[in-house]
Amino acid sequence: MTRERISKMQEKVNLIFSECDSMELLEQALKVEPQQILKMLLTSSLRGRGGAGFLTSLKWKFASEADGNRKFVVANADEGEPGTFKDREILDKVPCKVLAGMAICAHTIGAREGYIYLRGEYNYMKKSLQQKLDEFNDKIKNMLDFTISIKSGSGAYVCGEETALIESMEGKRGEPRNKPPYPVTEGYLGFPTVVNNVETLVYVAMIMKHGAAHFASLGTEKSKGAKVFSVSGDTPIPGIYELEMGMNLAEFVELFGDGDTKAVQVGGASGFCVPRRKFAETIIGFEGIPTGGSMMLFNSSRSMYNVLHNYLEFFCEESCGQCTPCRVGCQQLRNGIEAVKQRKLPPSHLDVLSKMTRTMKIASKCGLGQSVPNSFNSIVTSFKEEIIY
Repeated sequence: MTRERISKMQEKVNLIFSECDSMELLEQALKVEPQQILKMLLTSSLRGRGGAGFLTSLKWKFASEADGNRKFVVANADEGEPGTFKDREILDKVPCKVLAGMAICAHTIGAREGYIYLRGEYNYMKKSLQQKLDEFNDKIKNMLDFTISIKSGSGAYVCGEETALIESMEGKRGEPRNKPPYPVTEGYLGFPTVVNNVETLVYVAMIMKHGAAHFASLGTEKSKGAKVFSVSGDTPIPGIYELEMGMNLAEFVELFGDGDTKAVQVGGASGFCVPRRKFAETIIGFEGIPTGGSMMLFNSSRSMYNVLHNYLEFFCEESCGQCTPCRVGCQQLRNGIEAVKQRKLPPSHLDVLSKMTRTMKIASKCGLGQSVPNSFNSIVTSFKEEIIY
């Protein structure tokens, strides 16, 4: 019965993985004036599906208005957030929709060059993706002066951040840049650049096919449209699911839980851990807790201390080390909970660590250090007894 409910919910949306002639769609989309495309994206209220949630229409508008004799479109396929695996599926099943979305962006902002920044761990996909890309570049010649290439990452989590991604593309160490300037005015090689998650680009193509009103009719007032979720952890039905935005966690757990779900980590290691008592009041969306796609369920057999410790180990490893609040802060948080667990420090030390996370959130240079406090504080607040004892 649960699977039938999920299937019906997916059928209602059916955008990302639906059958579609991408070249026919693109041919029609390229007949639409750039200003009209921007208007459609604004009407749809499409926000970035990588996690940040910036309005796609505004990002494209800023890039279209920026001065530069070269402009670039980059598909961010550096899917490094723990628990997220939906971009891999999109690139594997519907790569031509991603390419169509990139071409629509190029037409809108006036770009001639595009890149797919492919996560290093996904290089096994590179050969088949390159074949699709060669076919696409050949077919698009008569429609648009635009060519797409692939650039491989090297497995750095921080390169999911768009300026670190651009640094990596330029052959430099993957470290976030100071902002401003933003990539839309000064990005790859110093030229205006739009960086969008692969899922966002597919939704652009689907908005051009079905119309802005159709997309905006899905979801809620503040979280319009749909989202692809990577469901993992203590669930009998892990996998990839496209659902409407705005569902509360109680409904989500009813669908995907194993009957003993005590917490859901929304948004991966950089997201928030929501305890059972808050499921009903927590919305999966921009009016509640947004997510780049990762939904990890934990049942009563799981130690939330171990979960938090694993996250902090991950952040210590993946911090680029450029700024002190993140580099030192991640290590202090990990060492601190270890000391409390081993009773080398009193439980009150958790309050000292929480105070330090406020500094990390304000002073860290990029989203990595700024988001570490999310999982730390939500787990320490809701599962303090599992840390202390």
